[in-house]
Amino acid sequence: MSKALVTIRGKADRERASKWVELAPFGTRIEFRAPKRSVPQNDRMWSCLSDIATQTTWHGVRLSTEDWKLIFMDALNREMRIVPNLEGTGFVNLGRSSSNLSKAEMSDLLELIMAWGTQNGIVFHDDAERAA
Repeated sequence: MSKALVTIRGKADRERASKWVELAPFGTRIEFRAPKRSVPQNDRMWSCLSDIATQTTWHGVRLSTEDWKLIFMDALNREMRIVPNLEGTGFVNLGRSSSNLSKAEMSDLLELIMAWGTQNGIVFHDDAERAA
């Protein structure tokens, strides 16, 4: 087995993982991770980023939702790295993808987005829809 993944949702999953550990040859790497972000968290993030992208500019420039996501990911100090591109004319972001965030990390990201948006007069439609 070159790669395997089991999400522990019950006793059977735990038993399957234990069996894999027992059968794994020495030198096998085993990694445990917190639960990944949820679909509702992901939906909320993109909704908030859309509101920010349509309601504000950054230093006079209108940014995309993806651009805003990278700005907020950088603000979390989550292993963001920037290096010069091959031509030497710009930079490449080597940062981490938000799809790999745990639920807790995604909560931190959403809190940051909401706090920044609130401080900068963003009207979040997701909140308005929840209140209706």
